[in-house]
Amino acid sequence: MFASKRLGGVLNATVIISSLGYFVDIYDLILFSIVRIPSLRSIGIPESELMAKGVALLDTQMGGMLIGGFLWGMLGDKKGRVSVLYGSILLYSLANIGNAFVSSFTSYAILRFLSGIGLAGELGAAVTLVTELLPVSHRGYGVAIVAAVGILGAIFAAFVSDMFSWQAAYVVGGVMGLVLLAFRLKMKDSILFKSVASNLAIKKGNVLMFFSDRKRFVRYLSCIFIGTPNWFIIGILVAFAPEITKNLFAVEPVLVSKGIGWLYVGLSLGDLGSGFLSQWLKSRRKVVGLFLALSIPVMALYLTKTQETARFYYILFFFMGIFNGYWAVSITIAAEQFGINLRATAATTVPNFIRAMVIPLTLSVEILQGSLGLIGAIMSVAVVCFGLAFLALYFLEETYAKDMNFIEEASS
Repeated sequence: MFASKRLGGVLNATVIISSLGYFVDIYDLILFSIVRIPSLRSIGIPESELMAKGVALLDTQMGGMLIGGFLWGMLGDKKGRVSVLYGSILLYSLANIGNAFVSSFTSYAILRFLSGIGLAGELGAAVTLVTELLPVSHRGYGVAIVAAVGILGAIFAAFVSDMFSWQAAYVVGGVMGLVLLAFRLKMKDSILFKSVASNLAIKKGNVLMFFSDRKRFVRYLSCIFIGTPNWFIIGILVAFAPEITKNLFAVEPVLVSKGIGWLYVGLSLGDLGSGFLSQWLKSRRKVVGLFLALSIPVMALYLTKTQETARFYYILFFFMGIFNGYWAVSITIAAEQFGINLRATAATTVPNFIRAMVIPLTLSVEILQGSLGLIGAIMSVAVVCFGLAFLALYFLEETYAKDMNFIEEASS
């Protein structure tokens, strides 16, 4: 009875279409990692340059996502959340299809940059719209469903890439996006946004407002730090699993592709569970704190257990995914922390800054590795990463029952 009542009030057209949009978003993000090597080989990149060129493309895509986060966020606050859902999916769908026909590294880089810009807007706009449309009793459920369904896009990307060529896999992603765009044409903005849209006295989407007030800046920075462990686990613990497990004398090779698969299955379950749990406990902060705490022993077991099988590590990745699955709650917090006139900018830039945190995290591991060794370096970075997350959580107010109908003043 509980599930039917709750889901009946949540599964509306906005939540379903937003979920499918995030599904296509994650599909593209993971697809590039999967087809990186065969696609680069196909355009003539020599074996000795595959790693360097792949990293360059990832950095280019990340640059696009950082820029796109600001562009789509400001657009969402100035012109409406739905405008972002139109523009972002159109851009990354066309760029995805274009990726299938690249013939040089330069053209590949340009299209990955454009894909990054397009991908940057999807989650933030969807979360903003869902949190504004649903009542307090349903907000957490709605965002949890968006995130849980979206994460499954990673699994679908792995399936499609196994069944078809890398070119066809890109086309599939682009076509899915264009079909979804057709369904989005009748979506409408929230009443909350419409209530301030025509008020020229209210500053909307002004990024400088995050930095002009100390308390607002602390809120913004804290939203980024509570989510950083997500990408520490994805971008370091799983991405570098072959090197890490080799240092731990694993009895057989651990594959990144399988590790990511198990991690994302766990993430989907974790996102759904954390969202529902935050509604049941009537607290976002408690759930984030609980999931962060549960991640630590699993992570410690991974970094200290030696001479284990690949299966042992895949099981750990699955549980890491579950406890790392507070992503939905953390982005909900970002949307709930800020007023209508800055909400889309916050909810769109925060997840992209979190993703970009993998750059200083990996750089820190590389610097410390010389003196501490790979495992020691990773442990040291983990302590700082999780320490900042708990500290940030302490400074954030509880937003579960927060009224979303408020604005951020230009100076406060």
